Amino acid sequence: GRRLTSERPDTTFLLIACGDDYSELLSRYKDELKPYFTFVSVDADLHERLSNKTSFYELCAQYDLPHPLTFVLDKAGAAAGKYHDLPFGFPVAVKPANSVEYLHVDFPGRKKAFILHTPEELAHVVSAIYGAGYGSELIIQDFIPGSDANMRVLNAYVDHDHHVRMMVLGHVLLADPTPEAIGNYAAIIPDYNEGFCLKIKSFLESIGYEGVANFDIKFDPRDGEYKLFEINLRQGRTNFFVTLNGFNLAEYFVDDLVLGNPMEGDTVIGRGDSMLLEVPFSTLKKYAEPGEALDRGIALHKAGKSGWTLRYGRDLSFRRRLLLWRLHRLTAKNYDTYLGKND
Repeated sequence: GRRLTSERPDTTFLLIACGDDYSELLSRYKDELKPYFTFVSVDADLHERLSNKTSFYELCAQYDLPHPLTFVLDKAGAAAGKYHDLPFGFPVAVKPANSVEYLHVDFPGRKKAFILHTPEELAHVVSAIYGAGYGSELIIQDFIPGSDANMRVLNAYVDHDHHVRMMVLGHVLLADPTPEAIGNYAAIIPDYNEGFCLKIKSFLESIGYEGVANFDIKFDPRDGEYKLFEINLRQGRTNFFVTLNGFNLAEYFVDDLVLGNPMEGDTVIGRGDSMLLEVPFSTLKKYAEPGEALDRGIALHKAGKSGWTLRYGRDLSFRRRLLLWRLHRLTAKNYDTYLGKND
């Protein structure tokens, strides 16, 4: 920052964190970075409360936001076997409360999150995670039934005055099945639920949030509610879905932080007509859950209303096309390996 501002004193440098590590560093060192960069970020205390799933679910309860039934297990509780007496039955979902710490933990069979069906599977995973050196809490949750098609993703931009300028809700059709990337979304179509979005808007503004908020959500068919899994304090890996549907996230950053344009009017709750598709179309048709949502996705693709950042028309050299062809073949093979439809 010092070097850049000395070399180009009339330039505004926009700093955007695109990963959990960077998001944490930006919030921790806001004061040191402010002389050189313009950015939006929550302070370190709020960042910790939101990124740690234990305290995030406490905030959800405080603001009456639906979330899965949750049991929090620490290392001492694991040693004492407290996870043998859960307040809900199997199957259960298990994931680390501290996703940043978990990035640096490795062990055979490691996954971003686990779906477990028996007490024996749970005991094995708990032992493996803590045995690998992870020291924070684990989240054990009642597993919400349903496939990837029950997942939703909500993206929002909250400006430096803590006003939510834009929200776009997506309906997931398909997610990555590979252990190291399980749950990463591979196909998303636009969705719309004004009441749910306004509830999240109220939450974000009440806690003084600023920056991009990316929520992972699952629809629970047992009670008809959207339930929050987590908030990412940064752009999601599939945030191009927002731009693809007419709400260019870069413009919101620049309008707010570079041009200094104030928010005009009410929060924009976006509607769209394009599908984000990061897998071969044949893989989507083969593995996505049949139904109205998939039919919409197929229709959008056939109408030429699907896209992906790697299929940028001005960058499709022969070598690029070859690399994408190889990537698609590998992707299709991975889905066949982990989801088992080889016919």
